[in-house]
Amino acid sequence: MAKNHTHAQWSSRTAFVLAATGSAVGLGNIWKFPYMVGDSGGAVFVLVYLVCIALIGLPILVSEWLLGRRGQSNPVNTMQTLSRESKKSPDWVLVGIAGILGSFLILSFYSVVGGWSLNYAWSTLTGDLGQSSGVAVGDYFDTLLKQPGTLLFWHTLFMLLTFGIVAGGVKGGLERAAKWLMPLLIVALIGLIGFGATTSGFKEAATFMFSPDWSKLNGGVVLAALGHAFFTLSLGMGIMMAYGSYLGQDVNLIKTARTVVILDTVIALGAGMAIFPVVFANNLDPSAGPGLLFVTLPLAFIDMPGGFAFGAIFFALLTVAALTSAISLLEPVTEFLEERTPLSRLASAFVAALATWTLGIAALLAFNLWSGFAPFGLDIFNLLDALTSKLMLPLTGLAAIVFTAWFLDGESVKQELGLGPKGRVLWHYVSRYVAPIGVIVVFFNSL
Repeated sequence: MAKNHTHAQWSSRTAFVLAATGSAVGLGNIWKFPYMVGDSGGAVFVLVYLVCIALIGLPILVSEWLLGRRGQSNPVNTMQTLSRESKKSPDWVLVGIAGILGSFLILSFYSVVGGWSLNYAWSTLTGDLGQSSGVAVGDYFDTLLKQPGTLLFWHTLFMLLTFGIVAGGVKGGLERAAKWLMPLLIVALIGLIGFGATTSGFKEAATFMFSPDWSKLNGGVVLAALGHAFFTLSLGMGIMMAYGSYLGQDVNLIKTARTVVILDTVIALGAGMAIFPVVFANNLDPSAGPGLLFVTLPLAFIDMPGGFAFGAIFFALLTVAALTSAISLLEPVTEFLEERTPLSRLASAFVAALATWTLGIAALLAFNLWSGFAPFGLDIFNLLDALTSKLMLPLTGLAAIVFTAWFLDGESVKQELGLGPKGRVLWHYVSRYVAPIGVIVVFFNSL
């Protein structure tokens, strides 16, 4: 039986912006965005991505915050309450369930990648990685993946860090972590961009990132940009609905969403300008794919002046970015357990973390002991990734904005957004047509 619960609140708009930006800024920005830019035509991808963020990412982000603040509870309770108040089908609760389930599944394999970044940060700091020969560094990642015990250790350590923060609650955990980790991440990123500016590849990197070659624009680039815009803002995972539930009425949702989107985008672009100068200065392949950070860049670190320090700071930055997103992924499950069961905040966070950690073991075994197990032609790690990013996140985000734009009481939306006549017209068309159609296009093409 659920206990009586007083819902927590963010202490300030600044605290919320830092936490929401921390959720959005993660491995998607530091790890995935640069290699997608490299894979998808450079500046053309960047420009399409910016358009997608504005027309699709921002309105869905606002919708999820709006639902969360209106419901003042976990995503499941929120959708139950709002569908009942709007006299709509109780089946809308599936949006909340899918969001929580999505964040749970994503964190299980995300924690494994967070473990990789922890391992690299430690190995670089201790000099183990830097003292290796180029061949050994190139093989380091493959060797790491073949060691289930080592992967388990770092996966466990990463989950313990995540659990420790979330167990502290909104003010003592999420806020405190965001206030320390986000400035640390930004300072480290500025330092790395400064380092990149001293290399011979900085000008080439700037051209690659910001001077589009329109001949590279095609449907694949558009779909990749649209899909990543959706993923990078933590949409469809129950996260932003959970974070929105801690919001007071004094926060302007659209202005705050604009701030978070700008910060998230600037950091993603900054990550590109930290990584690509090193790539081009060392004549490496910018389209090296997911291995760009864990295979290609370490090869450059051991040969470049100051590479040891650069590598240590870089992988520490990657770990911080992973952690800011991981705590947000654990939060919806924790909030649900805290509000729907007799468990305390600490116990709820522990149960959520333990369940996620357990599924994560299956994900890490996909690289070694269970590598031959491939349901639907995918190993467990890639199956979890595909299930969430290509199926659950688009559908959940689509459902959230469709419910907000078409089914939620119009007066409620008007009160929450505080828009003038022109703003309401713009919101009406973007939320009802532009964003949903964009998500549908991505969804069917990704299938």
